[in-house]
Amino acid sequence: MTLDSSVALGIRESIIFFVNLTFKNLIFMQVYLDHAATTPVNKRVLEVMLPYFQTEFGNPSSIHQFGQKALWAVDQARQTIAEALGCSAGEIYFTSGATEANNLAIKGYARAHQKEGKHLITTALEHHCVLNSCEDLQQEGFEVDLIQPDSSGVINPHEIEKRIRPDTLLVSVMFANNEIGTLQPIAEIGQFCRQKKIFFHSDAVQAFGYEKCEVNQLQVDALTLSAHKFYGPKGVGCLYLRKETVLRPILSGGGQENGLRSGTHNVPGIVGMGKAVELIEQEREKNTRAVREKRDLLWDLLRKIPDVRVNGDLEKRLPNNLNLIFTEVNGEALLVRLDLEGIAVSTGSACSASSTKLSHVLLALGLDEKSCKSSLRVTLGKDNTEEEVRYAAEKIKLIVEELRSLRL
Repeated sequence: MTLDSSVALGIRESIIFFVNLTFKNLIFMQVYLDHAATTPVNKRVLEVMLPYFQTEFGNPSSIHQFGQKALWAVDQARQTIAEALGCSAGEIYFTSGATEANNLAIKGYARAHQKEGKHLITTALEHHCVLNSCEDLQQEGFEVDLIQPDSSGVINPHEIEKRIRPDTLLVSVMFANNEIGTLQPIAEIGQFCRQKKIFFHSDAVQAFGYEKCEVNQLQVDALTLSAHKFYGPKGVGCLYLRKETVLRPILSGGGQENGLRSGTHNVPGIVGMGKAVELIEQEREKNTRAVREKRDLLWDLLRKIPDVRVNGDLEKRLPNNLNLIFTEVNGEALLVRLDLEGIAVSTGSACSASSTKLSHVLLALGLDEKSCKSSLRVTLGKDNTEEEVRYAAEKIKLIVEELRSLRL
């Protein structure tokens, strides 16, 4: 980061801190519309977690009854997740979250099989933990092909198929994008990867709350989940890994998780993730329908604003996501003003919110710098109400008009 960008970032953070501190008591309604960044823990999830902080606090690696009770809880959660994904419990490996799971899948497989080939394929839309893992592997002598999406943010499977070489080792394509919400044809990609015996990994972090992720139907060899994206706790995730697939561990330690992921188990988190998965499986259809209705209402209200358009495909899309361009409006200025009104949104991935770089996802769609800076991501959740949607739409409309008037 250059000195100028560091100064700009510091000024921006200072302004945001100051206005939040000054105006926080003036907010009349709190509306959270940033569920792609994280979701609140479901109360039913929290209830099952609480005993494992105090009364059932044992280490699952311990032989005594305290440890065995904890081990039983971990195994129950593992079984619940396996049933949701349509696999065996022995194919689920717990991690600290999706970043670790994606690193483990990509680096672990590439390093374990580098004698078979050093060519990797992924897309320009991936989360930074996937892209940066591939960059790390490039430093180790691997070659990486980045597949570009079409202007609507969808990957053409044939573009991947055309890049496959005799030495292609793995393909990694996310199921649903975290910024623009577009869904990718994972099953179709998985089919030809299976035919060519190429390891296929998918980051399903954003998709799982709304899309069934049965691994045999998707034809994936590895799949990543993170609990806090579907009303579970932060700091826990998992990697599905098809039976008999060999990975090289990226952590050294006590050999937990069948030697693949060392480290003491986060028992409360794992128990919470298991419950969150159980609830999603029970309520996915109901939640999806309710969220889509409110997302569509929000878009119906916002599309009346002049010079607004949607980034990404409106049909092949998560039901809770709207990524919008408001022409001649600075997205960060809009975000800060909305925050003062009690409305939480974002301009892109929460993982890179402190960065001054333009969104790599929006750039991959072919957007110019000005359009990237005019974008706003709104992601609804199952508990958002129609009143909140209408309130947010009205405030966005008023603030967009005001910001545009200031440019005259």
